[in-house]
Amino acid sequence: MPLTRLIPIYSSRGQPMAFLAYPYLYDLHGSWIGLVQSDRRVFSVHGHYVGEMTAEPRILRKREESFAISRIRPPAPPPPIHPPQTVPLAPMMPEVPQNMVDVLDEMPELLPSKDHGELRDDLD
Repeated sequence: MPLTRLIPIYSSRGQPMAFLAYPYLYDLHGSWIGLVQSDRRVFSVHGHYVGEMTAEPRILRKREESFAISRIRPPAPPPPIHPPQTVPLAPMMPEVPQNMVDVLDEMPELLPSKDHGELRDDLD
């Protein structure tokens, strides 16, 4: 994988929670947890819809959004990354609208690594 700029993804509380090496999302340990499409929709490594990437950057999802959004076929796993030891402070972020939820704060289970998560494919 060519050297790509890592963009920290923050929770609404200002904590760095993930990194984006477009189009791949990684957790703080460098494991692949999802991908971001060009329309800013975020999907897990298992192909399930997670939410939308905002400009701050953080991942928000409509509170009442169903899980009926079409599943995508995820690409082959990218190599792990080596996250930086220090991350810039989070930018000032607007409050999360009432009808939205911050995925990294309230629903982090939607972004498991490839080997984890309740929504992964069965081995059978």
